[in-house]
Amino acid sequence: ISCWNPLQSLLSSMKQACEILTRDPEGGAARIPFETFSFLYSYLASIDGEISETEINAFLEEIKEKAEKHHGMVLIRHF
Repeated sequence: ISCWNPLQSLLSSMKQACEILTRDPEGGAARIPFETFSFLYSYLASIDGEISETEINAFLEEIKEKAEKHHGMVLIRHF
């Protein structure tokens, strides 16, 4: 029996979004700008309703710190 995990589901969706929206070549890092990532993550998390605003903000702050080390770009490995 598997348990549905809203965070894992959301992160899987974000990985797919990165792969679709990136300008990196196929098989590359699938980077997207933090602003795009933040918008999509916040939107999808709010629709889900299982993740608190506090958790959303804490996660995005962590991702932002990592993205700042990569010229404002989020890499899939960041999450």
